[in-house]
Amino acid sequence: MPSPRDRQARVATYLVYAVQGLSFASLLIQVANLQAKHGLDEGTLTLLLLIVPVFAGVGSVAAGTFAARLGSKLLLRIAQPVVAAAVVLTGLAPNVPLLVPVLLLFGVAVGAVDAGMNMQGVAVERRYGIQVLNGFHCVWSAFSMAGALWASAAADLPLPLVMAIPMVFAVAGSLYAGRDLCTAEEEKADGAAAAVAGRFPWRPIIPLCLAMGFLYVGDAAVSNFNTVFMKDVLEAGPRVLPLAYAAYQATTLAVRLGGDFAVRRYGSAAIVRIGGVIATLGFLGVVLAPNQPLGVVAFALTGVGLSVVAPQSFSAAGKLDPAGTGVAIARVNLFNYVGFVVGTALVGAIADAADLRVAFVAPLVLTAAIIALARGFQPKQAAEPSSA
Repeated sequence: MPSPRDRQARVATYLVYAVQGLSFASLLIQVANLQAKHGLDEGTLTLLLLIVPVFAGVGSVAAGTFAARLGSKLLLRIAQPVVAAAVVLTGLAPNVPLLVPVLLLFGVAVGAVDAGMNMQGVAVERRYGIQVLNGFHCVWSAFSMAGALWASAAADLPLPLVMAIPMVFAVAGSLYAGRDLCTAEEEKADGAAAAVAGRFPWRPIIPLCLAMGFLYVGDAAVSNFNTVFMKDVLEAGPRVLPLAYAAYQATTLAVRLGGDFAVRRYGSAAIVRIGGVIATLGFLGVVLAPNQPLGVVAFALTGVGLSVVAPQSFSAAGKLDPAGTGVAIARVNLFNYVGFVVGTALVGAIADAADLRVAFVAPLVLTAAIIALARGFQPKQAAEPSSA
């Protein structure tokens, strides 16, 4: 039975996920406007965008070391307001030389927050003794969509103002939540002593890392190329173009709403395996789609399948790290950014060499590999710290 303190930490963690979803969307949704503001060509824009996942990986690794010693609560209280500040500075940056360091700051901070919030989510799940992590990711998706809707509704306002207003709420929410998050001691199961970060074994988490990487290859393919695919391959008009990504996000949110209940009933490995099958069928549908409606349905299927992988990766990583150091979670989170960078580069390169139908074969194959990796999501016992 969760205690009042456990419920307090859970509410605070919901708020942290909400702030991160809002903050990330507030920048991501403005990429086209930032491109126009700074007169960027496609190549320069791609290089600038790659700053974020590359340095987010750095932030994620650093977060693991920091949290193993001082806990993820302090990490989030520092890093999450920095994310909000970086979003505001991105909107204010008058030129590219000033935009680059702001994106670097955003990347490092967002990677640290991604790792830290999942450390908190796993800590709450451990204290509750049941699956709750999908619910946190569901809140992230909901507030990410809210950020996109705000940007649409406020499109006539100056760009710096559009990006700054949500960050006022983000900073307030972060500061409020920071008081009630799990402390460093509460993150540790039964008061277990923290392991030395560098000595945590890699082997048990390799399937989780690979699955996370393959997931984000697929996510990068959908996020970066869905509108191009609908326009150039399926000849969709302006009203239809947004529907593929809307369907992807809608199914992601819908599945996460019921994800915890499904995992409690069938287990993580089974849910990830089923998700891998559905996502593979979705990408196969994208490759073969003969028309726009079936293209939208195919992108929706990829959302159904991919949505379950990230929460279960973090949950399984938490089970493999009973001391609550956060090191396993930070390492798994690193492959979020590895996958996104690889997915963007791989699909883009194949599309340039052949076409987008062929390019979507790459995420199809890698998503299918998640099916084989699913058994790693049901660890039989926790990993022991070693020199591996």
